[in-house]
Order: sequence, then structure tokens, then C-alpha cells
Amino acid sequence: MAVSMKGKDLVAIHDLTVEEVRQILKTTELIKLRWKSGESDQPLYGKTLGMIFSKPSTRTRVSFEVAIYQLGGYALYLGANDLQLGRGESIGDTGRVLARYLDGIMIRTFNHQDVLDLAEAASCPVINGLTDLLHPCQGLTDVYTVYEKLGRLEGVKLVYVGDGNNVAHSLMCAGAKTGMHVVVCTPPGNDPDGAVVEWARGDAVETGAKIELAHDLREAVRGADVIYTDTWTSMGQEAQREQKLKELAPYQVNASLMAASGRRGTLFMHCLPAHRGEEVTDEVIDSPASVVVDQAENRLHTQKAILALVM
Repeated sequence: MAVSMKGKDLVAIHDLTVEEVRQILKTTELIKLRWKSGESDQPLYGKTLGMIFSKPSTRTRVSFEVAIYQLGGYALYLGANDLQLGRGESIGDTGRVLARYLDGIMIRTFNHQDVLDLAEAASCPVINGLTDLLHPCQGLTDVYTVYEKLGRLEGVKLVYVGDGNNVAHSLMCAGAKTGMHVVVCTPPGNDPDGAVVEWARGDAVETGAKIELAHDLREAVRGADVIYTDTWTSMGQEAQREQKLKELAPYQVNASLMAASGRRGTLFMHCLPAHRGEEVTDEVIDSPASVVVDQAENRLHTQKAILALVM
């Protein structure tokens, strides 16, 4: 390996060096190649990953469980009712104790500070499976998928359309570490978090990446290699749903928007689950331009790479 990441937390892509991001992508490529050829590597034989889910998810649970199993380890699911979090025990105490039982912890939750506190307390690696602020495993999966489809990352123009949410944040950070041109196009008032934008722009200096914010949809997608969108209302934002639908309706990804890129071969990406007829039309998500199923599969391989590197 070019760099050693054993014992390292993965809380934010911003925390990783450019070399560490490259190591994750190279390891993903190697692991997927071996898996497709029928080879079975079990570098984590006998190790246990604890998976804390304050926020449920089909893809995150299945992909992490299968990932650790294929690497020779065991996954322990810990739902909201299985822990004392929020019922008297601090995140710090939970982390210190769980680290005595486990070789790694993945946590998917609402409050980003909970992941920071857990990582500080636990002596084993902590992986952020999603917070309201960031979705680093998704961001790393996405740039790997772009590389797999286009054969490069430097200079690739990816336009994210919709709400400036945790997926947009991690796409900016992943793009910044890999030399991409990432444009986040949102309605006014739905811009991404300013601190995360500054992280990404600071990281972009090292790689020559470009990080832009935009509101003009047609101008933003011009020349796009990839157009990406996500659900307009995330779990926990149900009270804002009607307002979000109204604000984001003009930002739907449809055939007309895909054509506005002016390029043949523009890819469509979505982290799923998709609300068809809202942020994307059936015509686009089911088209040859759509790589969403390959993208979803790559969560498995990218997370195997992360687990193998840090545990």
C-alpha cells in the first residue's frame, strides 16, 4: 500500500489526504476486480464491525453487512432500541465500551456531532455512514463510479442539481480531493453549508479542482460530463416537504435538462432511493445514460476498501 490507514477514522473526506483518497479508490478497483473474477480475500477474518443505526437505511445496512462478511468478518447491527444512547448514557461512554468489544464502528445518525464525539472516545476506527451534514462513503463511491465509467477524474465536470444537502457536501469534498470540476446548482435558499464549501475550495487548491455554486440550471449543466441529483426531502425533514417540493420543482432532472449539457454521453447519477416524478423522471433514470444501479453496487466495493484499509 502507498499509505497506511490502519486505525484511522473516516468522519469526513476533508480529513483524508489526497493520497489516502487515491488509496481508497485504487483499493476499491482492486477489490472489485478480484470479486468479479471469483477470488475471495478475507483480510478481516474474525473481526467484528458494530453498526449503529439511529437513522435506518436499506443500502447502507445491506452493503456494510455484506462487505464485512465478504472480507471474512462479522457485522453486529445496533438499532436505536439496542443502545442506551439518549437514555442516560453518553456517546463517549458508549464509544469507549464498544471499542473494547469491536474492531470497528460504523454509525448512521442525524447529528454530525455524535460521530465526532464517538470517534474521539472510541479506540477503534469509526466510519461515518451518514449524518445530516455529510455522507462520505457515498461521496467516495460516486467519484469511484465516475472514474470507472469515464476513465479519469481530473477535469471531469459533475453538476449536482437540487438541495444543498449532505450528498452535495460530500461530492464537493470528494471532487476537491480528486481534481474534478464540481458545480452545485440549487434554488436560492437551498445552498450547501458555507463551512463545507470552504473546506472543499481549500482542498481544491492542491489538486486543481474547481468548486462552484450556481442557481442558473441551464447554464450550470452546460458541458457536464455527469448530472447528479438526490431526493429533495431527507429523512427527518418531512415537515419541510411541501415547501421543498415547491422550491425544487424547476430543478427536476428530465430529458430536456440532460440534453442541455450539449454533450453526447452525459451520465446520470443518483444515490437512491429516488422519488420518481419528483427530482428525476422515469425517462432519465431508466435511460442508457443512467448508472444508478452500478453506483449502488459500488457502495459495496468502496466500503470493503474502507473497511480493509482502516480495520
